[in-house]
Amino acid sequence: MLRYAAIDIGSNAVRLLIADISNQDGKFKYKKNTLIRVPLRLGDDAFLEQKISEKKAGDLVKTMAAFKNLMDVYHVSEYLACATSAMREANNGQDIVKLIKESTDLTLEIIEGQREANIIYANHIEANLDADKTYLYIDVGGGSTELSVFVKGIPEASKSFNIGTIRMLDNQDKEETWEEMKEWVKAHTKGYKQLAAIGTGGNINKLFRMSEEKEGAPMSLHKLNALYNKLSGYSLKERIHTLGLNADRADVIIPASEIYLTLMKWTGIKQIFVPKVGMADGIINLLIEEKLSLS
Repeated sequence: MLRYAAIDIGSNAVRLLIADISNQDGKFKYKKNTLIRVPLRLGDDAFLEQKISEKKAGDLVKTMAAFKNLMDVYHVSEYLACATSAMREANNGQDIVKLIKESTDLTLEIIEGQREANIIYANHIEANLDADKTYLYIDVGGGSTELSVFVKGIPEASKSFNIGTIRMLDNQDKEETWEEMKEWVKAHTKGYKQLAAIGTGGNINKLFRMSEEKEGAPMSLHKLNALYNKLSGYSLKERIHTLGLNADRADVIIPASEIYLTLMKWTGIKQIFVPKVGMADGIINLLIEEKLSLS
């Protein structure tokens, strides 16, 4: 069995996805085998101090060592490890990359926002949706939001903005960045009719499950807004104990909702599709394209 692995080092959590690769009628597909998520919250250090603390750096090295052992046990043949917004902003990001290499022999790449958007695009979600519609693809993370506009299935524009859930909780989001995002999204969606959104990320996936919509059906702006109002009506403790949200999800789900709702309201979008994919899936798809599809 051919197995690939994706490591996604985000601002809120670190993920390992191990996937089984198969050839189906000449097309390479993957099936998720194992997914592990560790809520390290690197963004708290990076956005406030512009540095990853010694403790969190140590926890990251331990996590990567555990991932390396699992990849060995699963006989993973190819992997790609990417770090996003928190590691981009940490002054000691490259030092931690070297430490991980020395300790685990894993190569970690700190990627720029545009490459992050391209990796998320590698999921090719738009291929399964209505080709006549124009889609705004929204991926909300802890440190940044990646936006892409698809017209008739073709990516017309994409951009990364330093607006994310951890950044907002730490009051490190800037008014001028919001304004820049507003101008960009309005300019690139202007004049398009039948505009819909595609949302990815752990928070929108959780919101979609809470909406109890059927898989594959869109979630309406009205329902997303109602969920946001419901969640906002509970304290953080109540979201954890009454609603059963994980502690590391209960706080970030509020700013995440605000980002999705704001973008939908700016563009007049009334529906958002929520496929079960994210950054780690994009990495697997990118590996398939680079290692198999182009060979």
